[in-house]
Amino acid sequence: MDFTIGRRGLLGYLKALGGSNIVKVVPSTDSASGSQTNGHKRLKVICGANTSFLSDSQWIGEKTPMTICEVRVSPNNTIVPNIGSLEIAEAIARVLPFTAKEDDRPILQCVYFMAKEGKLTLVSADGFRLAVVILDYDGEGQALIDRAELQGIANALKRAKRARISFEGEDVTKPSSLIIDTELIRYKWVSNGGQYPDYEKLIPTEFNTYAHLDTVEATKAISSLKVLADSKAYPIDLTIGDGKIVMANPDDKGQADIVADTDGEGYVRIDGSYLASVLKACGGMVDFSLTNALSPILFSSNGYQVVVMPMITDKAKAEAKAEQAEPAPTDEPAEPAPTEPEPAKPKAKKPKAKKQKAKQPAAAK
Repeated sequence: MDFTIGRRGLLGYLKALGGSNIVKVVPSTDSASGSQTNGHKRLKVICGANTSFLSDSQWIGEKTPMTICEVRVSPNNTIVPNIGSLEIAEAIARVLPFTAKEDDRPILQCVYFMAKEGKLTLVSADGFRLAVVILDYDGEGQALIDRAELQGIANALKRAKRARISFEGEDVTKPSSLIIDTELIRYKWVSNGGQYPDYEKLIPTEFNTYAHLDTVEATKAISSLKVLADSKAYPIDLTIGDGKIVMANPDDKGQADIVADTDGEGYVRIDGSYLASVLKACGGMVDFSLTNALSPILFSSNGYQVVVMPMITDKAKAEAKAEQAEPAPTDEPAEPAPTEPEPAKPKAKKPKAKKQKAKQPAAAK
């Protein structure tokens, strides 16, 4: 029997049961009283001393978004894995925090799965941050899956021993269904309609300043500066150079020095909460790359990339203005020599003056 039940309502109900980690869900039988079945199909839920009957389409109203998630539970589901379960779980957990939460941007509320040329790419963006994870994968397909549908999947996949990803659809160049099989459960999501933005153009490639730092030490420094902030929004100034990164509050209430391998010098201001979330997602050691105070910042770690937009400051504007005032570099010398010498023009000859004999004085006769 097939049942359709509102996901949020069911999760809230199971959470409210509590008191037991064992829940038994079975189709209701004819032995139930008429007031319970009333001729309609129902699910019987048993959890400890609690017994309930859930009707078809429970917790589904007019405002319920029509997204579909099929879950098939089987005592024995033999699969041939094509990706590591921990690998895909970590990838989903890394991109999910950077999806948009506003309802007026439905495409950015999704995680973009794209498989081609031996790689599986997961992308998320919220307008200020962009996260990209690239995994090895043999296959093709793409899908846009809403962030709400992926909540809790990362933790579930961490418990799985094997995992297999596939795409279902007639045309692999268009969004299709995403399927993740484990040894017990099959997860299937129907892709949302729409076209994901061309994210590759947003990833910077040329930089002037580099740093290699420990995310644990940097996170501790951010926490200490957050306490000194007057509001929930706490911008942090980063000054890179001389083998360290100086993190400071814009109002000079405090600063922290982080030891790092640096190349070049630079300055940028970043939203503190954005910086903390990026460092948490990266974990371990991370590479920090910067062009200037107004350009996107790139954080990268083992195939994982996060692009963060900086905050605009007067210092950043002055730096950009100074760069524009500098003359554009050129490879040509100031006074280029001609490739071939021009033939000398013949000089115009002046007409020769006729020699005149000096007049002799006339002899007197």
